[in-house]
Amino acid sequence: MGGVLGTGESSRRVWMPETKIEAKMIEAMKRRASQGSSMRSFNTIILKFPKIDENLRKCKSIFEQFDEDSNGVIDQEELKKCFNNLDIAFTEEEIKDLFEACDINDDMGMKFNEFIVLLCLVYLFKDDPVALQTKSRIGMPNLEATFETLVDAFVFLDKNKDGCVSKNEMVEAINETTSGERSSGRIAMKRFEEMDWDNNGMVSFKEFLFAFTRWVGIDEVEDEEDNEEGK
Repeated sequence: MGGVLGTGESSRRVWMPETKIEAKMIEAMKRRASQGSSMRSFNTIILKFPKIDENLRKCKSIFEQFDEDSNGVIDQEELKKCFNNLDIAFTEEEIKDLFEACDINDDMGMKFNEFIVLLCLVYLFKDDPVALQTKSRIGMPNLEATFETLVDAFVFLDKNKDGCVSKNEMVEAINETTSGERSSGRIAMKRFEEMDWDNNGMVSFKEFLFAFTRWVGIDEVEDEEDNEEGK
């Protein structure tokens, strides 16, 4: 993951992307942030959890379709075929970079929750008609709207529109309620820690997506642990 310049809450933290994909993600999110967010509070995001969960789980059929050997993961070759079939125009290098960015366990196999994150990043990067074509080819009219809701939620958290979220921004977002009531700082910190996977004090859109799949229960890691215990 990217590095951070500056230490302490009083210092200005700047997230420095370490890969092309991270840099592309930051720039795409900055462009999207300039349009603003329709979210009015963190509770607005929470209320959308059930519908988002329902729509994301429908991606399972796409995942299984491209998991040709039915081993529960998609490898790089299967991902290339997936992109080709969906007419997603990425170079081989871009596909490799995306795969490595979303394969958080570095096991060369993309699980379902990692695949969802990848599809959402593809949606974020494609701000041209290709995104619309991909939506129709997948055959899921609600998928684009679902991904846009996730992008919109991140934009709401990213108060200074720099493409990533700091602890202070998370506290501000959770305290921003329509009723004027302030939430516990502990709640904000807990949510932030769940998102800050590499513990560098800044959250990227990719980290937010992985945390979100856990919040709504789409987490293959937990399923694997349950299966191990059941043996």
